[in-house]
Amino acid sequence: MFRSHQPGQADFRTILPEDIDWKPFPGFPPEARLAVLVGDPTRAGPYLIRVRVPSGVKLMPHRHPEDRVYTVMSGVFYIGLGDQFDGEKVNAYPPGSVIILPGDTAHFHWAKSGEYVTQVTAMGPLGLEYMDANDDSRRKLR
Repeated sequence: MFRSHQPGQADFRTILPEDIDWKPFPGFPPEARLAVLVGDPTRAGPYLIRVRVPSGVKLMPHRHPEDRVYTVMSGVFYIGLGDQFDGEKVNAYPPGSVIILPGDTAHFHWAKSGEYVTQVTAMGPLGLEYMDANDDSRRKLR
């Protein structure tokens, strides 16, 4: 029986931490970085990315159309739910935590106590919509 593979998963390979290619992502604050590890987030199908946010940086309220599973790789991940940023409503998740975020759920992140890295597993294409369009750094690029 022939079984097809997911994009980027037909051959055995490894990704070491030092090989991760961190890049700016147009929808994030300029200090944040994103690395695509598996798949292509711009296309339909599974993808695996990591997001690194330096200390003090906030990702203002936004939502993604796709369901997401976050795994905290390092640091403490602070996330809150809602259309308005409220630092009193964030919950702290240490490394190893898994957060299931249903699609279209408004939320915000804060690197409140230092840099964090999360790993995101989802089915693409990746979508990102800020609740307040003025928070979207892509608007500033136009």
